[in-house]
Amino acid sequence: MRIAYIFYNDITLLDFVGFYDPISRLRSQSFLPDLEWHLCGTKATIHDHFGLHVTIDRVMPDLAAYDLVYVPGGLGSRALQQDEEFLTWLRTAAEVRYLISVCTGSLLLGAAGLLTGKRATTHFNEYDTLAPYVAEVVQERIVTDGNTITGGAVATSLDIGLHVCELLAGKDAAAAIRRSMNYA
Repeated sequence: MRIAYIFYNDITLLDFVGFYDPISRLRSQSFLPDLEWHLCGTKATIHDHFGLHVTIDRVMPDLAAYDLVYVPGGLGSRALQQDEEFLTWLRTAAEVRYLISVCTGSLLLGAAGLLTGKRATTHFNEYDTLAPYVAEVVQERIVTDGNTITGGAVATSLDIGLHVCELLAGKDAAAAIRRSMNYA
């Protein structure tokens, strides 16, 4: 399984880390020993909205080469909804096995046309912004529609990470990871 984590300037790093931590344990705890991932971004170094810099593994690779594409939210998602170069890049994920977002990452999937006809959620302050992109805005923490999973605000990232652990490796693996994180 190959995962592409999408990075851009003014990302909310907790949106990434909350998902990444339980998912990375799928490999470190030998549930999916062949799991690999790349930090995929719009340029070689990005910064979060507080100025912390992150070095990117791959600059705008073809996302069709991945099994799962994860899009976190952040203040930078607002401008990227109109950035055609970015949206064209995201569209290369149209046929991946799993499209996952948390918080305003769903606005980016929506703007790229990847949520058309689907049920989805986002940050509670952005339900109206998401509405034109989807068939239905669902005011829940985690919404699954086919191969697409969207999560609500930032704290949902950990829950969606554990949810995907269960999806990829089963209930026992997700329970073991939850225990190793001491997360009730």
